[in-house]
Amino acid sequence: MTTTHPTQPTTEAATHPTTQAAPTLPGLRTETLSRTYPSGDGQVLALAPFTHTFPPGLTAVVGPSGSGKSTLLNLLAGFDEPTTGRVVVGDTALTSLSEADRADFRLRHYGFVFQNHNLVSILSAQENVEFPLTLAGMPARQRQDRARELLALVGLEARAGHLPNQLSGGEAQRVAVARALAHDPAILLADEPTGNLDSRTGERVLGLLQRAAATGRTVILITHDRDVAAQADHHLSVKDGVVSLED
Repeated sequence: MTTTHPTQPTTEAATHPTTQAAPTLPGLRTETLSRTYPSGDGQVLALAPFTHTFPPGLTAVVGPSGSGKSTLLNLLAGFDEPTTGRVVVGDTALTSLSEADRADFRLRHYGFVFQNHNLVSILSAQENVEFPLTLAGMPARQRQDRARELLALVGLEARAGHLPNQLSGGEAQRVAVARALAHDPAILLADEPTGNLDSRTGERVLGLLQRAAATGRTVILITHDRDVAAQADHHLSVKDGVVSLED
């Protein structure tokens, strides 16, 4: 099943980190996006053709393991090449970019939160938040101020100097959310971000994603947990590679 929604504009920025909006982009959409993989003498369908415009706000993509959720996420991020169709952010088709240009585009417009926080083990919490800003060439004082601001947002300013192995799982995931927001991305992709957390900590991380979505960002949450998905603004389900609109 394919779905199409009208593109919705993002909101204007406010200056405080709890309300700061993402850069103005028309959003993220797919056009007859599909992925198949060779298998023996045939092909395995990982994602059926899918056309959809992701509106600003929090969209939950729910489905069991092996349903095609990860395939969709990898295509939306430009980590994988589609068999047909394309992913478009604003006026830019990811498939039109070279691998190097796609990486630069992700750095400027995407943020990522993974099930395992993927923090750099030898960097402190603050240095981990600064890391994408360092890659983007932001001056040291500016990125340090931004990292401290975001750690305060997620309630971890007192843990700024701690290494990942000195943080609890929930604290590390909150640092990962701060890092994902460091460069004010228009698009935030979260892959099972509450999967390894207890319910209370998971609710706190989900709340941070909801706050990010409320500023006009397009936040896409991959989950197998329908209780988590129920708290999103928009809902998609994936089964056997077919994406369906649940709203």
